[in-house]
Amino acid sequence: MKTICLYFEIHQIIHLKRYRFFDIGTDHYYYDDFENDRSISDIAERSYMPALNVLQQMIQDHGKYFKVAFSLSGVGIEQLEMHAPQVLEKLQELNATGCVEFLAEPYSHGLSALVNEECFAADVKKQMAKMQEYFGQTPTVIRNSSLIYSDDIGLQASQMGFKGMLTEGARHVLGWKSPHYVYNCALAPNLKLLLRDVNLSDDISLRFNNSEWEGYPLFADNYIDKIASLPDEEQIINIFMELSALGIAQPLSSNILQFIKALPVCAKEKGITFATPTEICLKTKSVGSLNVPDTLSWVDEERDVSCWLGNPMQREAFNKLYSVADRVRIANDPRINQDWDYLQASNNFRFMTTKPSNVGLDRGIYSSPFDAFTNYMNILGDFLSRVHSLYPDEIDNEELNSLLTTIHNQGKEIEMKEKEILRLQTKLEKVETANEKLREKADKPVAKKAPAKKKTAKKATDDKK
Repeated sequence: MKTICLYFEIHQIIHLKRYRFFDIGTDHYYYDDFENDRSISDIAERSYMPALNVLQQMIQDHGKYFKVAFSLSGVGIEQLEMHAPQVLEKLQELNATGCVEFLAEPYSHGLSALVNEECFAADVKKQMAKMQEYFGQTPTVIRNSSLIYSDDIGLQASQMGFKGMLTEGARHVLGWKSPHYVYNCALAPNLKLLLRDVNLSDDISLRFNNSEWEGYPLFADNYIDKIASLPDEEQIINIFMELSALGIAQPLSSNILQFIKALPVCAKEKGITFATPTEICLKTKSVGSLNVPDTLSWVDEERDVSCWLGNPMQREAFNKLYSVADRVRIANDPRINQDWDYLQASNNFRFMTTKPSNVGLDRGIYSSPFDAFTNYMNILGDFLSRVHSLYPDEIDNEELNSLLTTIHNQGKEIEMKEKEILRLQTKLEKVETANEKLREKADKPVAKKAPAKKKTAKKATDDKK
């Protein structure tokens, strides 16, 4: 029986403002609040809410038959919290149905997996805490930013306790193999890999509204027929895309939501089911390992990381940012941490790309890759200066870690002593209150009893009578 795994990514970048060289050292706020509000509100109205409403209706119509998975970046959640909380509320309603799975991913939607294992692990754990906070789920399957994956990244994911990982079914990795099977990491056989079907996913997310595409117009029954016609042994069909594909990349006027809504109806007629990534990992055995020595992703024709690190500008910005990764992680300063998350987001490096792409790239305020590089490096210069001023270079990471650990332990000890002082003060107040009551009782005058009346006089009168 064939099974469709339908997954959507929800991520929203933090737009940086125009930041001049002369702002370095004087302005520590780097963000364009107006553009952040405008962009996330627009996406929520034109894509997220209509798409989520349709998915909710599909669950109501089909019960436990229809399943769907999401992952949300932490920086995306922060934008939704501030500007579109109705999206998070709708996701919570979907979660209550029991037909939705939420996956783990880096909080920052950054590239730390390529350079710093401890930073990557901390980034993922921070996002998982958000999943637990909002949805009460502890993810067991992970997807890296833009499905970035290699054997080494898979090994780390396995060591972090994940049972499965999503990545791209890239032709240069698969060769003659099909993406319609479950594979496992070459370095960690217990980590199962679910591979995105590039063609079936892009038919929806990239080509659906393209009137020049040979498959246009695409109807749900034809789409499901294509899946049903796959060889019998090819059972797992992974359709992965950004949620913004429904409404932004493919406008609502294209009837994209009507297409999505019809998928389970047509699939049920063909005996095709839906499942979440964890269900597939638990029920389906791996057919073998997949060797991925070089890093792949779901971006551009090359399916690699060249769109983020393909030119000297990108690599310089990347190396400078992650040169302080250990210090930021060790220091754990709240304000620094927030800027660190936002500056890590992979979109910052994508704006610097000089590669041609089949997918249109909106650089926002930037007129060119060099303009994006210059603005980012100005901001990064101020950020690095703040990190170094708080934690000078003269103190190496090991010494800094030791000092901060000592400070942390002293803080905990002070906190414990303050609690003990508070407990003793409360106890002392109770004792003083009890003593005060005793003193009041002792000082209170004792009332004298009236003498009893003598009955002898009455008795004498009675005798005379």
